[in-house]
Amino acid sequence: MKTYSFPKNHWNWPIELSHQHGVRCNDMVFTGGQADLDAHGNVVHPGDLEAQTKSVFRYVQAILKDLDTSVKDLVKLVIYFVGDAKSEETLLDILSKEMAKDIGRDAAMQCLPTVSTICLPELCYPGMLIELEAIAMHRTDAQSHRSLRIDTLPALHSGFAHVVRCNDLIFTSDLSSIDNNGNVTAPSDLITQTSIMMEQLTKALAAVGATTEDVLKLNVFYKGDGTAENWEQPARIRADYFPDPGPAATGITTTEFAQKGLMTKIAVCAGIASSKNQYSWPDGHWDWTTKLPYKHGNKHSNKHGGSLIHLGGQVALNINAEVLHPGDIVAQTKIALKNIDTILKDLGATMNDVVKVTTFYQGSASADGLHQNLTIRSDAFETPGPATSGIPVPHLVYENMMIEIEVIAITE
Repeated sequence: MKTYSFPKNHWNWPIELSHQHGVRCNDMVFTGGQADLDAHGNVVHPGDLEAQTKSVFRYVQAILKDLDTSVKDLVKLVIYFVGDAKSEETLLDILSKEMAKDIGRDAAMQCLPTVSTICLPELCYPGMLIELEAIAMHRTDAQSHRSLRIDTLPALHSGFAHVVRCNDLIFTSDLSSIDNNGNVTAPSDLITQTSIMMEQLTKALAAVGATTEDVLKLNVFYKGDGTAENWEQPARIRADYFPDPGPAATGITTTEFAQKGLMTKIAVCAGIASSKNQYSWPDGHWDWTTKLPYKHGNKHSNKHGGSLIHLGGQVALNINAEVLHPGDIVAQTKIALKNIDTILKDLGATMNDVVKVTTFYQGSASADGLHQNLTIRSDAFETPGPATSGIPVPHLVYENMMIEIEVIAITE
């Protein structure tokens, strides 16, 4: 059974949508991207990172409480922000202190979540500096969560874990070529950094009894120029670490990372299967320009009878990796949503099973730019609909590609 959250006095969008701020299904909670907006969709503290970070965390707290969970149940935070390395450190400091304030310092040290930070030139509304989304899993007992910090992995703020295992599910923080002292290895070398990053991922998974064969979903960010030539070689390096059939995948370009010289990083969700995972590649579905082991979606069943479904980023391509309706975000949004519906049906699910939607679209800090795809996405779901995040990026993997949409669904 799904329960939805739109707490009283919560921020709202300036347009009517089906989306809710949080969704709980069984023991899992997903929030949409939380922003420092008011009930009419206006940025409350424009340009003030500290004030916005505290506001978005309070919104996450409100959703968790509304869905009968708490900060101690957090397993993953994903932070999109505008700024530099100092900004990143500031917001991680604030979030760490707010978590400790909520549940106590000793409890906070036992309940460290994983974290991903993505530095962007702009977010969807002018003056907006942070968008925060969260995943929580209700703690059924003291042994159900295991948070690990690993000295040999990339340096990480003390308030977060490199890897968390919750029963059969595993979440990692960002892994990269940053060493354990915080220095970037092989600065500006995307190929070398990709190999180092994948070895770090292997170590993180091994620490909780998993391998890359257990990965359900991977999210890769890399410094790129929006061309196939730019991503193909590192994509092949990453692919060598996964079996076929492999996980669902989303790869997003960025113009800069907070740490100078950093070129790429990865975070994954993995699952120790109690039965064989189901994979989806519908007939006639779009493909990449190079052979990769990833599938468009997978279904992971657990011992409690539920199934967690991950879809890789869906786009408007054909089987030859040619962009359909180049530059037309409205047409591409409709195609991406149709692709999502097709994959879900192939896995025995429907759009009503979706709990979280994350959208990367080519754009800048503009309400109009967001709303022209947000309204179409919202109309694809019945009310109450899934939690959602919308993230503008300078460009996507292929030229004239305007949007990429990934979803998580749960069937009971």
